[in-house]
Amino acid sequence: MIKALVAEDNPVNRELLRELLEARGYTVFEACNGEEALDLIEAMRPDILLLDLGMPVLDGFATVGKIRNNPRLAKLPVLAVTAYAMRGDRERILSSGFDGYLAKPIHVDALFEELNRLLS
Repeated sequence: MIKALVAEDNPVNRELLRELLEARGYTVFEACNGEEALDLIEAMRPDILLLDLGMPVLDGFATVGKIRNNPRLAKLPVLAVTAYAMRGDRERILSSGFDGYLAKPIHVDALFEELNRLLS
């Protein structure tokens, strides 16, 4: 069973992702900010992290930076799930350490295409 960590400060978005993932058989853990996500990564060892960018305490960019700089976590696939959808955002996000990019609102097919690509 695939373990996914969803780090998202918006409870409605977090619930939507959880329900979509659980419907496909994923085990889902949830965090409300990047700091909680880092703690859960260490404790739960997820197979993938779905990470919002605009979160309090520790945003997605700072979180992915800490993941990439930690040898124990550096290989964890991280999918940016974000409202940043302007020209150049995708490239900037991918060049900052994310393995994939998904713009909100979430399109189910695109979500699972990215997850399948990152987990294969």
